[in-house]
Amino acid sequence: MTNWSTRFFLRRKRLKRKFKMFETGSKPIRKRSDAWYEVESAEDILADILSRVPIKSLLAFKSVSKQWCRLIQSSTFIKLQLRWSLEKPNYLIYPYMDGLVNLYQMKGNGEIIEKITLFGCEDIYSLSLLCSCNGLLCFINYPFVPDSNRELVYLIDFDIRICNPATREVYLLPKGSPSEKKISIGVAFGPKPWEYKVFRFFHPKYDSDDIKCEVYSSITGSWRGIGDVRYCPIGILYCPLGSNHVYVNGKIYWFLPEEGDIITPGSILSVDIEENFNVISLPDEVTAHAFLVDLEGFLSLVAVYDDDQVVDVWILHDSNVSNWEKKCSDYVPFSCVDSINFVAARKTEIFFITSDQYLIYNLDDGTWTELDFEDDFESNLPVVLPYTESLLPCNGILGSEREHNN
Repeated sequence: MTNWSTRFFLRRKRLKRKFKMFETGSKPIRKRSDAWYEVESAEDILADILSRVPIKSLLAFKSVSKQWCRLIQSSTFIKLQLRWSLEKPNYLIYPYMDGLVNLYQMKGNGEIIEKITLFGCEDIYSLSLLCSCNGLLCFINYPFVPDSNRELVYLIDFDIRICNPATREVYLLPKGSPSEKKISIGVAFGPKPWEYKVFRFFHPKYDSDDIKCEVYSSITGSWRGIGDVRYCPIGILYCPLGSNHVYVNGKIYWFLPEEGDIITPGSILSVDIEENFNVISLPDEVTAHAFLVDLEGFLSLVAVYDDDQVVDVWILHDSNVSNWEKKCSDYVPFSCVDSINFVAARKTEIFFITSDQYLIYNLDDGTWTELDFEDDFESNLPVVLPYTESLLPCNGILGSEREHNN
């Protein structure tokens, strides 16, 4: 527990002991129910206080009393906690390691505040972090099939897991349709914060030249085909650690390959939660060193150019119109652009990971800050994503809705 939360917990225990006492003599007898009931009966005040407490402490507080447990597990409290948590996002770093899933929660100044181990994900081969939203993460891995051609399995299928690092919950999605060729996926969150849809592009075995899409809904808990689609995003094999899309303000965005070049972006494919697809033009010619990020709720493009080692940052204020604004252009403080492993954004800063450096670029003042994690973890193809703690369930159904569906 944090120092603040520990003091709050001890103060509550002292109050309980105080109101158990009886006063005798000329003074009236004062029972516990006279005052303590008033304290705990104001649940809205209690909930507002607890909603600002770290998740680790909240999980411990569930054992304080039945009332506290019921309050912390309630849908109203889970939504209130998420609202406060979204105001102070951190970063989550995942150094790729076979058979070991350790996540590191980090402040914007580079301070590692927690090491998180996801139990139930041990010894899972090629586990890659795909996206983060509202405290939920999506991991993928290529499944192991005994006596199979492992290289073929790599190309055509993988397992999909939704995880909550704060609660240590892991949820394995059911299998999708068989595919003859490589597949791509993207995760959209909404319309409610705890609901999500997973879009999966695949090539059916009976006609591998066709591109089809199916959608997993957390509401139904199953996959549903939505038919043929004209475009397939740049494949996961050509993107760093499988992170080939970004979710921004109700829509998923992927790069579409340039004609004749399967690894260089040529345009952007989008889909909203209602399953409406659209193609967006790029603001300028880009190289393979381009990344889609969320900057303050807007789709943004970060492009690093090989020749002059310059980074351009573009923002799209209206996703329905391909009218990009160049936010800034600056020189990069690293020399080998081929070593860029990952790019992510939080508020008005951009996090760059290369094979040798961890760098944060501040858009407000145009400064670069290098971070040193040498003593914290290995630099092994790490991924970084913005992250905020939450109590959201991995299956996308809150308690009250689960009872309603049953």
